[in-house]
Amino acid sequence: MKLDRRSLLIGGGAGVGLIVGYALWPRHLKSDLAARPGEQTFGAFIKIARDGRITVAVPQVETGQGIWTGLPQIVADELGAAWEAVAVEPAPLAGGYANPLAEQQGWPDGIRITASSTSVRAFEKPLREAAAVARAMLVGAAADRWNVDPSGCDAADGLVIHGVRTVPFGELAEEAATRSPPRNAPLRPLGKSRLIGRSLQRLDGPAKADGSWRSAGDVRLPGMLYASVRTAPPGGALKSFSREAISRMPGVRHVSANGGWLAIVADSWWQAERAIKAADPQFTGERTAVEMRKLFEDAVANLASREQFSRGNYEEAVQGSRPLAASYYAAPSQHLGLEPVSATARVAGGKVELWTATQAPGFGHDEGTLYPMPAGEPAGRAMEPDAARIAVELARALGRPVQVSLSQSASQNNDPVSPGAMARMTALPGAGGITAAWAMKVATADGLGSALARLAGKDEPDELGAGALDGSIPPYSIPNVRIEAVRLQPPFTAGYMRGSPQREFAFFTESFIDELARAAGMEPLAFRMSMLGGNGRLARCLQAAAQLAQWDGGGAGSTMGIAGASAFGSHIALVASASLDGQRVKVHRLFAAVDCGRVVNSGLVEQQIQGGLIWALAQATVPSPEWIARMPRARPMGGIDLPRLGDTPEIVVQILPSNDDPGGVSGLGTLPLAPAVANAIHAGSGRRMRSIPFDPAAP
Repeated sequence: MKLDRRSLLIGGGAGVGLIVGYALWPRHLKSDLAARPGEQTFGAFIKIARDGRITVAVPQVETGQGIWTGLPQIVADELGAAWEAVAVEPAPLAGGYANPLAEQQGWPDGIRITASSTSVRAFEKPLREAAAVARAMLVGAAADRWNVDPSGCDAADGLVIHGVRTVPFGELAEEAATRSPPRNAPLRPLGKSRLIGRSLQRLDGPAKADGSWRSAGDVRLPGMLYASVRTAPPGGALKSFSREAISRMPGVRHVSANGGWLAIVADSWWQAERAIKAADPQFTGERTAVEMRKLFEDAVANLASREQFSRGNYEEAVQGSRPLAASYYAAPSQHLGLEPVSATARVAGGKVELWTATQAPGFGHDEGTLYPMPAGEPAGRAMEPDAARIAVELARALGRPVQVSLSQSASQNNDPVSPGAMARMTALPGAGGITAAWAMKVATADGLGSALARLAGKDEPDELGAGALDGSIPPYSIPNVRIEAVRLQPPFTAGYMRGSPQREFAFFTESFIDELARAAGMEPLAFRMSMLGGNGRLARCLQAAAQLAQWDGGGAGSTMGIAGASAFGSHIALVASASLDGQRVKVHRLFAAVDCGRVVNSGLVEQQIQGGLIWALAQATVPSPEWIARMPRARPMGGIDLPRLGDTPEIVVQILPSNDDPGGVSGLGTLPLAPAVANAIHAGSGRRMRSIPFDPAAP
């Protein structure tokens, strides 16, 4: 699909920003970028206008993680641009913008995808190289004007500089664009960064603050109608509905009864929603409640496993001994985003146009024109734009634009949840408390693999992909390790979620490590440090977090717990202060130390760690839904008991300086919350909480 209408965000010198609606662009892009009058293109990512504006084409989807600021900041620093002159637009849907880490992650070749905290890791190098080439071309044009050696020139604040002489980028752009690009443009030394690491203002911030930011549900087209939908549960079909009740409802324009869903189109979404409620659609499918934990327990106990990782000889190490054992469970969890699932389609002259939020734009879509919208839900719900297919079908039937939006209850019912996991953990303490052997047998499903299979119109994978077990190997120097996995056949729709499955495995690993430390009679931090000889970066984070929190050792009667994790090329440690308040878990303070390599924007890192911790707190404390007909039963948002402002703990984040390559952070903050809190609860009460979400009332 091709992108021909774009949102353009421009940063202002005094924190001003604007969003310039949907400007008409050429319908069929022959090259990577299309230039407006007065603009020149410099490769696949950069345009420079006569007025000095620098526009950066960003391949990744903005989900609130700040990538529409972080990636342009990389370009601006390497190019020597003035930040107030930098704008951003989504890159066109062309093959050159595929995620460079796709093969490493085990994703389909050539996929353009925003997932698994890969954006900065994937695009820092290509963007720096593109900016270095553009800078060399600008400097070359200026040097020719002045008849000087280009090596004596520099670029800063949107100017090429030679001694006291300066010339703006905009004045050089047309001349520079005609030059032959250098094959190997030198990159700026990392120590001479001007913008990298600074907490520059987010380019999307002002538009979000003043309401001009456009999400999928904000699309408005001439003559547009609105639809509400109810979808069959997995394996079910539409059985009946009341046409008579629909006929009495005002504003209804169309009723579409598909085998898998019922859609009602009306003049407004509220009219469509009232009509579909009155229609009372009934679907076939299982009606009994599912005891989800028992499914996982049976899988771990009875299904054959496959060895996924082995180091040393676990069987030989534990022969004749009695390893410490415990079972941990992470329930399948919902996204629970506030943004409605929405898609708008227009079909005219046989041509399809589609507006929807999607984190894999172009993948699985092979007709018409796609306008990828920013995703307002940050936890991964936008990986699958499940309203899009229905919107296209309705627009084709009616010959008018149709916007499909799912109600909050319908969105919860049809949520592709994180698959959850159950693990049987065993470990054998060695001399001095050092763990000599470690094993995990885990039952889980492949959330992202299943989502990508559905997007591609394929059957779900028969085996667990490598990503389904990412984070299962402990980050400690344990000589004998064995990881076995059972592929669960989930009775629900499993999908992608931010931070998963690393979040679940961090809970298993760091909680069990705490148990081993207690069994060995060792202080939990010292116990971890004794096994981190091969992971100095995580060790540094643990020490920093302990110092930040004034760690008291986590002994009996303490309210402190500690946990760490290494994932996405980054490392994090967390000290949590928490206690039981009746039958509620109360988190008082969180102290995090983060090593994510070279920091692009310190403000974004802090925001993402704080946001990840708060989101993970909700995932760890909100009760699981009831499962009926292989779907989570919808609950009113006000009755889910989500953490409120008064429940938010004090959060302190320390970013450790590092010269290592950038790592990911958008999912990083979600990892250590649950184990750190569980370990704190055990220290203070003696109760070991081995399941998330936590249930203090459980025996």
